[in-house]
Amino acid sequence: MTAISLCFENLKRNRKCALIPFITAGDPDIETTAAALRTLDRSGADIIELGVPYSDPLADGPVIQAAATRALERGTTLEQVLEMLKATTPSLRSPIVLFTYYNPILNRGIEKFLQEIAAAGVAGLVVPDLPLEEAANLLEPAAKIGIDVILLVAPTSSAERIEAIARASQGFIYLVSVTGVTGMREQMESRVSELLKQVRSVTDKPIGVGFGISQPEQARQVKDWGADAAIVGSAFVKRLAEGTPQEGLEKIASFCQSLKQAIASS
Repeated sequence: MTAISLCFENLKRNRKCALIPFITAGDPDIETTAAALRTLDRSGADIIELGVPYSDPLADGPVIQAAATRALERGTTLEQVLEMLKATTPSLRSPIVLFTYYNPILNRGIEKFLQEIAAAGVAGLVVPDLPLEEAANLLEPAAKIGIDVILLVAPTSSAERIEAIARASQGFIYLVSVTGVTGMREQMESRVSELLKQVRSVTDKPIGVGFGISQPEQARQVKDWGADAAIVGSAFVKRLAEGTPQEGLEKIASFCQSLKQAIASS
């Protein structure tokens, strides 16, 4: 059983919902990223999603795009991110899921990329622009290494496609709650409840809901609708970038605790 599957198994046994924060590596700097991972790990995160900055982030909204731009301008590279993870992951309880686009993986070579991230302690991989039709090229070698490739279900996905994605996805299924890019929304769309039911009808794998959750009440809402995980990105990235690095770390710690409390209550 992989680290991610084990995490969800333990949570399910205790009837708990997972909290999955997202931050962008290298913003404001790689040292703060390492500190942020440790902060989130001790503040209630169950799994942590770490975005590798990329120059053409099609799935990302303005907050995460701006963070990626800042990180790239400071010279953040995949090598730096993996070196930081190699030093940090041994002390973390939460499995790390790396968020990256498909082009850098192809450019590096799929096998080489997977071996490098596994050596750095990465447990899972989200590739938002990976087409289902090409997913096997990544899923099969990743499974051999023990890395879960988590596939995304969009609100516009057909019933047949949802079933195919659910069958192929490893670790959990990432349900995108809105049409469009990541970002903070004032309220969750009610159709997420129906989407959750639709995905649940074809799989018993855990389902995480992301894109748009920015408040504890919204995290609680998706939990009540039946989600196994609440994935929160832009709201963490925004807080980490505010003020000094220390102030940013304090803000994400407090926010993480408030989210965890919201989904922990019965």
